[in-house]
Amino acid sequence: MADAPTGSPSSTALAPLVMPVRPELSPEALKSVGSAFGRTRLRTLVSLRWMAIVGQTLAIVLVEFALGFRLPLAACFAAIGASAWLNVTLMAVFPAQHLCSPAETAGQLAFDIVQLSVLIGLTGGLQNPFLLMILAPVTVGSSRLLPAFAGLLSLLALVCCAAMSIWGLPLPWTNGQTLHLPMLYQAGQLAAVAVGLVFFAVSSWRTGRDEARLVSALDAVQAVLSREQQLSALGALAAATAHELGTPLATIHLAAKELARAVKTDNPAREDVDLIIEQAERCRAILKQISQRRQATDAAMARTPLPSLVEEAAEPHMGSGIHVSCVCSPLTDAGDPAAEAQDDRAPIVSRKPEIIHALGAFIENAVSFATKEVSINARWSQDEVRIYITDDGPGFAPTVLAKLGEPYFSERTIEQRGGGLGLGFFIACTLLERTGARVTPYNRQAPAKGAVVRIVWPRRAIEAPPGWGET
Repeated sequence: MADAPTGSPSSTALAPLVMPVRPELSPEALKSVGSAFGRTRLRTLVSLRWMAIVGQTLAIVLVEFALGFRLPLAACFAAIGASAWLNVTLMAVFPAQHLCSPAETAGQLAFDIVQLSVLIGLTGGLQNPFLLMILAPVTVGSSRLLPAFAGLLSLLALVCCAAMSIWGLPLPWTNGQTLHLPMLYQAGQLAAVAVGLVFFAVSSWRTGRDEARLVSALDAVQAVLSREQQLSALGALAAATAHELGTPLATIHLAAKELARAVKTDNPAREDVDLIIEQAERCRAILKQISQRRQATDAAMARTPLPSLVEEAAEPHMGSGIHVSCVCSPLTDAGDPAAEAQDDRAPIVSRKPEIIHALGAFIENAVSFATKEVSINARWSQDEVRIYITDDGPGFAPTVLAKLGEPYFSERTIEQRGGGLGLGFFIACTLLERTGARVTPYNRQAPAKGAVVRIVWPRRAIEAPPGWGET
């Protein structure tokens, strides 16, 4: 791929169009993606509360009229009506798609805890077998809110349970009798609920946190891919523009030449005519260079040999002070000459932005840990294509290998990452998996040192169909 000579008139004009730099997202941009996660839609909370209202109403009606247990119906339906009133008010004030802030979500769940505690207290308190339902709002809050809010909700639930042991009404029983359960049993109920609150709160918080990190990381993957595709589209647009401008520019150049023949040398307008010819020739040179680089910029439709793809991904790191070498060869069975002859030519692969970005990220990581050398070895056979990225650094630590590919995880400190968030390896793996690849990191076998990232595609997944992308 020929570059414009340094200092040539067209080199500055070509810089923003022909050689776009791989986009990098700042830590601030990555932190902003997925920011809506953790905020709960009002419709979700309202729907859950309507379900609870229906369930509570059916339970009260069943116990009172089917089982014949006497309940304080007025007080019970007042507690249920308070929940219904809250739902109606929220639906009237806010749109259904309203995203509740953490404080709003915590406030609504706190109301649900108090309302449910009042209803359980009216129907037996700690003796009521439905006491475990108080775990529900705490679990929901722990999965969506910060630990501080989750802790406050758990504490409120424990306080409500303790209050039931003091003012809770007796458990209704048949024929108007009162069932008295031992205090030791009630204390056991309270202990069981307390343990359940802690366990479910911690479990829900951990799973919710992992989901939030994954959602944010996947949003970052999409943002990186979108930036790559935008730059690729810009390159294709530049090449198409160069093609379309060729004809009118040639007409201008031809007309200027004819005008130069008609204007004498001593004519005052001759200097302007010569300037038009000079600038037209300069424009033609610029458009010619853009057209010659169309294959390198049209990432959406390009077909490129596998070695060219590897070299393009490695090119930005060639001058880093670490020797970066690219080796491409067929992966064949020594006992099968026919297979060796058939696979001798490198496959023509589709030049996708996600592949270029991911390979560049792995190579950059290898260069940052290498001592002297990084090698990129591309191999292919009839069935698959493999790329090995190997460095001569210290290799992956045993504790690191098990977590590689997880979002927000890195061997380096924040200072070593340049303020990054530990998303590079995760983004690269995710992008390659979307193209059908399997990514396997491992260490070289002793006595050799260094880390290896092996990327394997089924050949049909990466190979460009015949004629695809050709113009």
